[in-house]
Amino acid sequence: MDQGASAPQQDTRTEKSATWERLKLLSKEERAAWRLEPSVERRDPDARNLPDEFPFGWFGIMWSDELAVGEVKSVRYFAKDMVLWRGEDGKARLLDAYCPHYGAHLGSGEVHGNYVQCPFHAWRIDGNGAVKEIPYARNIPPQAKRDNCVPSYTIEEANGYIYMWYHPEGVAPMWEMRTIEEFGHPDWTGFTKAKWHIYGAMDNVADNGVDIAHFRYVHRTQNVPEYEFSYDGIKRSTIARAKLGTPMGTVDGVIMSSSVGMGQGFTRFQGISDTIMIPAIVPIERDKIQYLYGFIQPKEEAEGPKGGLARAIIKDICWQFDEDKVILDGYRRLARPLVCDGDGPFGRNWQYTDQFYLSRRKAPTPDKLAAE
Repeated sequence: MDQGASAPQQDTRTEKSATWERLKLLSKEERAAWRLEPSVERRDPDARNLPDEFPFGWFGIMWSDELAVGEVKSVRYFAKDMVLWRGEDGKARLLDAYCPHYGAHLGSGEVHGNYVQCPFHAWRIDGNGAVKEIPYARNIPPQAKRDNCVPSYTIEEANGYIYMWYHPEGVAPMWEMRTIEEFGHPDWTGFTKAKWHIYGAMDNVADNGVDIAHFRYVHRTQNVPEYEFSYDGIKRSTIARAKLGTPMGTVDGVIMSSSVGMGQGFTRFQGISDTIMIPAIVPIERDKIQYLYGFIQPKEEAEGPKGGLARAIIKDICWQFDEDKVILDGYRRLARPLVCDGDGPFGRNWQYTDQFYLSRRKAPTPDKLAAE
């Protein structure tokens, strides 16, 4: 062979990266662990130009079945230490983590009725952040009796998740939680779960949902899906259509997504095996986001002859997000990226996400949001 001749070069943009190749060799347990760690070196958030504020809205923080009655958990969201517990009445409650008495971390405490009990001096605090009982004292200090003596957060449970309302100024919920009727229906399965930590900004994760061009180069799809986008106040909707190859030939696939704010959404996959994905997204740190996926499918498909295909669809969706993670973990955020006519509707999407940040464009009023 002529050593001077060069072999035909493949388009490396569509080749799998070394990281993605290594992922294929991981066991199920190893891949689950990989999803929680940075896929690239974690750099200073300032060097990456990441925002120093968080959006407001409803955010899914945990699967409901992972918090038992009487259980207390130390958690961290929005760069704050918090304590989450489920009282004897079955309701979940969330406070900032530190007792107003001497600053002990309440996550090391226990549940007493519907209160969380401090591990240091047994002060008992309710879900509104008010001290209700001090076993060794005759009187509770007036300031301690007030709601939000310990900052508290509104909690709702729906769609298999515990959701919290977050607003940097403590404003009460400005819109209602959205629910999906298929979850919990006897004809549909329970959750198949997957969890990631994404080391980046909420903005970039939100843009990923409208980024049309990356499918060819990150996910190596043969055809770029045809997209329809619509925006209506706090809601963003997407319909994607694509030809999907199967052992039985090509089928028409449809993906319908709906987002409400930046922390709640639903995605339905149709064409091969009906699948609904319920994601829950919440910031942990300025450069760290928790991403939960919960999948449900019709039992007649998931538990019948097509069960293997149904499981394969979930696996493929998760693997695609693994591919996204490698990119998202290394982003340097640009205030306004330089885009071209082949990209998705980034400009409109920035207008959409900006409304949930206090320092950016003026957010809608509570009355307007409630009307929407």
